[in-house]
Amino acid sequence: MVRKLVQIGAAFLQNAHLYGFVSGRLYRGPLKKFCVPGLNCYSCPAAIGACPLGSLQALATNIRFGFSLYVYGFLVFIGVIAGRFVCGFLCPFGLIQELLHKIPLKKIREKKFFILLSKLKYLILIIFVIAIPTLITVSGGIGYPAFCQWICPAGTLEAGIPLVLHDQRLHRAIGFNFWWKISILIIVIYFSIKILRPFCRFICPLGAIYSLFNRISIVHIRTDKEKCQSCQSCADVCPVNAKSTESFDCIRCGDCMKKCPSKVKRWSLRSVKN
Repeated sequence: MVRKLVQIGAAFLQNAHLYGFVSGRLYRGPLKKFCVPGLNCYSCPAAIGACPLGSLQALATNIRFGFSLYVYGFLVFIGVIAGRFVCGFLCPFGLIQELLHKIPLKKIREKKFFILLSKLKYLILIIFVIAIPTLITVSGGIGYPAFCQWICPAGTLEAGIPLVLHDQRLHRAIGFNFWWKISILIIVIYFSIKILRPFCRFICPLGAIYSLFNRISIVHIRTDKEKCQSCQSCADVCPVNAKSTESFDCIRCGDCMKKCPSKVKRWSLRSVKN
């Protein structure tokens, strides 16, 4: 319950401009210059900050933009502090997937090939967030936002659909790309009902970035290995099938701590000595 309240609070804080859904106008105040930690579309009518992935694609490959170094620094800073704690507590799209999973339909059991499929997010990061924006630029030398343009279901849900519904002038601009992304969103929604957080596990490049810091992040879940009975209770409840709290896939949701019969897991701040 505490985590859900934090998730809801984080989603609201990142989308506090609720009047945007009424007016159809995006917030363009000073806060929009700064990135939020989770996946939250810049073009969402309620968004008060920038999406780190969108910013990275657009600006991070061009050193003449002063903003570019800030994006790199922001992602490293958040990663070192929290790793994928962001995914478990602060990402609005992660919350949406968890709520969808509560729909009482038959679930898909964990499959062995899910482990291999979880590597897909790193390939998407390399190709759609780094390579294509580096090689292809649009007006003003800004990198082509390939992930936002062709994949991101969060952008479709939070921005594409609300803006099209609000502004009938956009109806004439609807084409293949819009329906392609609607299809991806439908697929993600379907599998979110059947599998817990499939987008986070298999696709999200922001999660891929944060995962690289999981083994060094200051905030982490510590396991007392001397008292651990290896009962696998933690593995049974893990929403992303992480093998340990130091795994690249661990989203630091804390479910393993609640279910551990020996209570050998706890929140901890990593020190140099550790």
